Amino acid sequence: MAMISRLLMSFFIMLISLAWHKGLVMGVDEDAKALCSVNLAQFLPPPYGGLENMVCQPVWNSFLLRYSQTKDNVVTIVLSTVYTTGWVGMGFSRDGKMINSSCMVGWVNPEGQGKIRQYYVEGLTPSKIKPEKGELPLTNVPPLVYLQGATIYLAFQLKYPNRLKNQPILLAFATKYPHHHHLTVHDDKTTILFDFSSGNSFDVSARPNDYTSSRKTHGVLGILGWGLFCPFGAIFARYLKNQKSWYYFHVSAQFIGFILGLAGVVLGLQLHNKLQVHIPAHEGIGILVLVLSILQVLAFFLRPDRDSKYRKCWNLYHGWVGRIALFFAAINIVLGMHYAGAGEGWKIGYGFLLGTIMLVCIVLETLLRLKKLDEPTHLPTYPMNSI
Repeated sequence: MAMISRLLMSFFIMLISLAWHKGLVMGVDEDAKALCSVNLAQFLPPPYGGLENMVCQPVWNSFLLRYSQTKDNVVTIVLSTVYTTGWVGMGFSRDGKMINSSCMVGWVNPEGQGKIRQYYVEGLTPSKIKPEKGELPLTNVPPLVYLQGATIYLAFQLKYPNRLKNQPILLAFATKYPHHHHLTVHDDKTTILFDFSSGNSFDVSARPNDYTSSRKTHGVLGILGWGLFCPFGAIFARYLKNQKSWYYFHVSAQFIGFILGLAGVVLGLQLHNKLQVHIPAHEGIGILVLVLSILQVLAFFLRPDRDSKYRKCWNLYHGWVGRIALFFAAINIVLGMHYAGAGEGWKIGYGFLLGTIMLVCIVLETLLRLKKLDEPTHLPTYPMNSI
């Protein structure tokens, strides 16, 4: 009986918890529906007041994001939140970080005048947040800020070359007014990843950062594949030919490096489609290295016999295509760390790896040339006619 009583008590507690959680969710949904039902056309001019196919989504605290995206990739955004003093901002980031992001910031000064500016974040200090700068593709429709009761509305319109999908968004506010259009330090902020296709979002600071983890994996695969296995595979081929198993070491290292590099490229393409971040130099060089690596794989299957008259041409082709691929791979790894804002650990680690490979090559190349100099020169001998 005691066991049955405990089971019944646990069951009732579970029901009460579920009902309480459902009540909270329904309460949040009802509040969101009430806020989204506000008719913007009563106080905002077109196109902000008459958004077609408008999506309304709560994103953080009292922040509410309304947006509409046309077939021409024109995105009209209206951000609203509770307001007393200070400023409210919405930023578009490349990687979820403040640095190198472009933001739209609005406020209503004590005289009741609405102000909205674009800012570019060059650093984390207020002096590094530059007004009237940024990379947001604003249209000719003027952005505006409007205070309706206790709610402030920031409205602006963007025109992208491609459809806007997943985008890291920065949200922040401060209770102190900007000073001569220079922003004061924010009181609170957050970063979300917002999907403009579905209207879904998640708080990047509150749950695992999937795209940041993928970006790190992309970098690790590139460094291991193009920066470690492929260079050592080339070293085996050039300097260890006097060893019996050099060919198997060379092929194994090159094959592993190619697979890791290919996986890094595939993950990079997924990140490109996910974040809609365009880095032409890094992407172009990465594709070039992949193409050169594929040519090297094809060369493995098309290798002529040692006695073939084409073997010398094949050796030149195989050797120089490999060198060019490794050279551009090293450049692309450095570019990738630069664009990703990699920390000092990444830079020091790859610098140590690259320096070690170069030092090994210099030492082995020197020994190889000294060995060639020490080899005796065999002069042709001619038989002497006996007298």
